[in-house]
Amino acid sequence: MSAPRVDTVRLQTLVKGFWESAALMSGVELGLFTVISQGHDSIESAAAAMDIEVENAERLMTALTAMTLLERRGDKFSNAPDVERFLVRGGRSYAGPWMLFGKPAWNEWGKLTEHLRQPKSARKILGKYDDSFTVERAREYHAATYSIGMGAARWFHKQVDLTGRRRIMDLGGGSGCYCITAANIYPEITAVVLDLPSVAVVAREFIAENGVADRVSAEACDFTADALPRDADVAIMASNLPIYSREIIAGVVQQVHDSLLSGGEFHLIGEILDDDRRGPIAPALWGLSEAVSGSTGLAHSEADVVGYFTKAGFRDVTANEFIPGTLTRVTGLKA
Repeated sequence: MSAPRVDTVRLQTLVKGFWESAALMSGVELGLFTVISQGHDSIESAAAAMDIEVENAERLMTALTAMTLLERRGDKFSNAPDVERFLVRGGRSYAGPWMLFGKPAWNEWGKLTEHLRQPKSARKILGKYDDSFTVERAREYHAATYSIGMGAARWFHKQVDLTGRRRIMDLGGGSGCYCITAANIYPEITAVVLDLPSVAVVAREFIAENGVADRVSAEACDFTADALPRDADVAIMASNLPIYSREIIAGVVQQVHDSLLSGGEFHLIGEILDDDRRGPIAPALWGLSEAVSGSTGLAHSEADVVGYFTKAGFRDVTANEFIPGTLTRVTGLKA
């Protein structure tokens, strides 16, 4: 038998991947998935509800059907199950803002080659998260990430039992989702979100909106350099791992260990590569995105992170799948 024919189909599909991203984002921005859920399930009805031409609705809905985001039966359309759950406005799990999270960086990804040619000396520790990250930018950023963050926080607390714990410090806790959720589950727990000064302002807003300001606070802290609280028996660091270099993360893990109370636990939830560093694709791309952001960060492997924990002195270090193909939770206990 002859060898399979090699063609360009896979390469062409990858090169046009941004076309699919644009179609999904437009579906979110136009409210297509919401109007379909509301019963505007034909091209003509959806076009009227979105206030666009029928021809353009047909173009978009045909593409989204081919992408399996919409399901079509004759002239009627419905949302795929994940679309119905996460992309219908007003739903508890609505993640539309998260789908648009990367759009501001659209043009910069088009300059990836130039970013990759940038010397290390020109990079900043925090990339885009520097002194120019204003309260206004932080508010926009966390308006996009809050819904997905709350989902991750609820999932964390289904996996991890913090009964008997007293105080959490959340490094880079953003809008405070993990701490807010903990305060709602455990009446005895208090918590502090540690983040950039501008983010701490926004975190206090989310904390107040959730009615837990009496037990959850937010403080400005550069946890790569500043001293950490020494009264916590739980530390959490979630979804910010690729922002930092190996040296910085090793130092942060060491400082967390030294600051935790004896018997305390540290949960680092991050976009982590397999040990062979062949994937998954999501952590690999998050690492690549740091070239666009201009930071010193990169993708870390599971062996890397377990090594940071072990070297710092944590015991019973384990790595657990958190979100398949995307996030891993590494946990260690302080003796």
